[in-house]
Amino acid sequence: MADMGNLWEDLRKQARQLENEIDLKLVSFSKLGTNYSTHRDVDSSPPTEQPSDTSPLLNRTSSEHMFDTMAMEIEQLLSKLTQVNDRMVEYTQNISHSSPSAALLHTLQRHRDILQDYTHEFQKTRANITALREREDLLGSVRREINTYKNSTGLNRRSDLYLKENDHIRNSERLVDEQISIAIATKENMAGQNKVLTSITQRLNSLANRFPLINSLVQRINLRKRRDSIILGGVIATCVILLILYSFH
Repeated sequence: MADMGNLWEDLRKQARQLENEIDLKLVSFSKLGTNYSTHRDVDSSPPTEQPSDTSPLLNRTSSEHMFDTMAMEIEQLLSKLTQVNDRMVEYTQNISHSSPSAALLHTLQRHRDILQDYTHEFQKTRANITALREREDLLGSVRREINTYKNSTGLNRRSDLYLKENDHIRNSERLVDEQISIAIATKENMAGQNKVLTSITQRLNSLANRFPLINSLVQRINLRKRRDSIILGGVIATCVILLILYSFH
C-alpha cells in the first residue's frame, strides 16, 4: 500500500508540473495570436525610410515559425498530461477493491477537468490563429492582384486573373477543410472525455451504493447546512426588523 501511495503522489506531482508548463505555454501562445495580426499589418504596410521604435521585432516568417513550434510543444505537453491522467485512472481502477476515498476521486476529476480546459483553450486559440493566417493570406493575395492588375497592360491579363481566382477558390476550400478537421478532432476529444467521466460517475454511484454510511453522512451534512441557513436567515430577518424599528423611532 505504501508503494501504491507513493505512485499516486508521483503521478500527482507529474500532473501538476505538466499543468504549470502548459499554462505558461498557453499564455505565450495567446499573446502570439494577439500580436500576429500586428506583424501582418506591419509587413503589408509600405516601406519607410527608417523603422519605427514601436515596430515589432519579429517579422511574419519568424512569427509563423514560432506559432508552429509552440503549437507542437503544447501538443506534446497535452499528450504527456493525458498519459499521466490515464495512469491515474488506472490507479483508481486497480485499487477499486480497496474502496478509493472520495478525496482521491475528487483529485482525479479535478485533473481531468484541467486537462479538458487546457485542450479546449489550445484548440480554440490555434483555430483562431490558423483562420487569421488564412484570411490574411487571402487578403494579401487580393492586394497583390489589385496591384498587378493596375500595373499590367498585357493581353494575358484576363487569363491570369482567372488562374488566380482558381487559386483563391482552392485556398478557400482548404481553409474550410481545415476548420472541419478541427471540429471533428474536437468532437472526438469531447466524446473520449465523456466516456471517462461516465465511467467515473458509475464508479462513484457504485461506491455510494456499497457504503450506505456515506449516503447517511452526506444527508447529515445537507441537514446541517439547511439548519445553518435557517438560523442565518432568522438572524438577518431580526436585524432588518430592528433596523426598521430603529429608523421609525
